[in-house]
Amino acid sequence: MKWTRIPLGALQTNCYFLENNHQCVVIDPGAEGEKLIEYLKKNELTPLAILLTHAHFDHIGAVDALRDYYSIPVYVHEKEAKWLFDPSLNGSQFFFPENVIRVKPADYILTKEETLTVGPFTLEVLETPGHSPGSVSYTVQEAGIVFAGDVLFYQSIGRTDLPGGNHKQLLETIHEKLLTLPEETVVLPGHGVETTIQDEMDHNPFIHGF
Repeated sequence: MKWTRIPLGALQTNCYFLENNHQCVVIDPGAEGEKLIEYLKKNELTPLAILLTHAHFDHIGAVDALRDYYSIPVYVHEKEAKWLFDPSLNGSQFFFPENVIRVKPADYILTKEETLTVGPFTLEVLETPGHSPGSVSYTVQEAGIVFAGDVLFYQSIGRTDLPGGNHKQLLETIHEKLLTLPEETVVLPGHGVETTIQDEMDHNPFIHGF
């Protein structure tokens, strides 16, 4: 099992491929759908599903391009299900009013923390609100990784000044849901480079003293 990160779009949002034996799941295809399809073809990968950490515009822009091309399901948390097709909720109306993002409804609505089995992949869904109300993180114990969306970054944390953001809740989420993971867990964030739980416990200035 391996993962690949591809930064996409104006905000260089990380899209991830979790790969195993020429199958994969796609996490947060935020833009540049043709580029993602070309990657899948070049590497002879068959995508099985699209998993969204949350539904801000920069994480969902290429959802329909991939879904329509490969006929695969999309997963999102119930608190942001309507964000997919509402530019005022997903933020595109405010940041890029000339190019708003509307995505068709998700195929699967996440309502609780649970174990997802998608083909050969087993992922644990953690509800990790704060950056947005329906943010989730996906842990893959077998690979020692967590796809954290915009919750925790390398020596930083997610912004909370967008609709539905809550700074106190975000810090509680990080301490209760992410910092309790094994210290060697690799954190794969929505922007920037990977880090580890141990490194963030030791060096992240935003979470110390909470």
